[in-house]
Amino acid sequence: MKPIDLSQFDFAAPAPGQIADLNTLDEADKHQLLMAGVDVAASAVSGTYMHMDHGAVHCKSKRPGVEILDIKSAMAKYDGLKEYMWTLVDKDKDDFTRKAASDLHGGYFIRTEKGAKITEPVQSCLFIKGDMTGQAVHNIIVVEEDSELHIITGCSVAHSSKGAAHLGISEFFVKKNAKLTFTMIHNWAENTVVRPRSAGKVEEGGVFLNNYVLLKPVRDLQMYPTVTLAGEGAVARFNSVMVAPTGSHLDTGSRIILAAPDTRGEMIARTITTGGTIIARGHIAGNAVPARGHLECKGLILGGGVIHAIPELEATVDGVELSHEAAVGKIAQEEIEYLMARGLDEEEATSTIVRGFLNVDIMGLPDKLKKVIDETISECEKDMF
Repeated sequence: MKPIDLSQFDFAAPAPGQIADLNTLDEADKHQLLMAGVDVAASAVSGTYMHMDHGAVHCKSKRPGVEILDIKSAMAKYDGLKEYMWTLVDKDKDDFTRKAASDLHGGYFIRTEKGAKITEPVQSCLFIKGDMTGQAVHNIIVVEEDSELHIITGCSVAHSSKGAAHLGISEFFVKKNAKLTFTMIHNWAENTVVRPRSAGKVEEGGVFLNNYVLLKPVRDLQMYPTVTLAGEGAVARFNSVMVAPTGSHLDTGSRIILAAPDTRGEMIARTITTGGTIIARGHIAGNAVPARGHLECKGLILGGGVIHAIPELEATVDGVELSHEAAVGKIAQEEIEYLMARGLDEEEATSTIVRGFLNVDIMGLPDKLKKVIDETISECEKDMF
């Protein structure tokens, strides 16, 4: 792929005004957000954050025990967030982190209170509506000791946009015996460049579950979040489901560092190309014992395209247990014939197999969100077959 020229995008436009009621958004925008897992009419949520182009337009917590602020407000309130800001991601990592630091538009700061069990998800949306807009955000999530939180974050671009670039920095802090489930759904477009840069730290007994769903076209996506299991008994799991149609280039993956005893890491990736390119990376490093890690990457090629699976296992001490499975191929003809023998035509049989392959049940998502993803898969099938 050609290098990304950030000068093509406008990072200097003024921030939009506040939107008190997200239901006032036009129907096209609300549909785009829904396909990214964000239901502006939802009542069963603990809070909502929405960022549009170059500024936050809506920020509200609905439940005690969880604080939701725009990152700039949080920096003003908490002395620059020095304890967290740029402590896990290197500000000088690359051109994209440097740009995100110099042209910060916003992002969310979400923190639970110690011991708070936030049962309903917090939903956030990072939305690009303008033409050739460059968006730079920095998100910080802090799940305090003995608390639980589920965040559903949707990233999307308006159908009318002629091009966009999204630079997103995210830093996750899961404290002792806390649990974070973080579900990210990307609904970009053929003309969008996306550069997330993310890292997390999980303390003793903490759990970090990361779900990622990308079913729509995107011009160029590059992401490789790293989570360090820094405390005894910490757990991290990455689940991802991705589809790359013609014209999409996805360079994705994740890294788990087992840095303390009795830690466990798991990665499960399901990828389909219908003409695009997918580089599926995965890296588990075992630096303490006992520790266990497993990486699984499976890909289907439907109608052309490229899948390049790069699993890495790294052990630096005796006794680490690491394993991986990687497979790339096509749908087995005998599977299709088996279903056809039971009354399905070839297209229905293929569709059934693909739906099973893209199963998101392991992600532990709310039923309504699973329904949205199922609907998105149905839309994708029109392009797949």
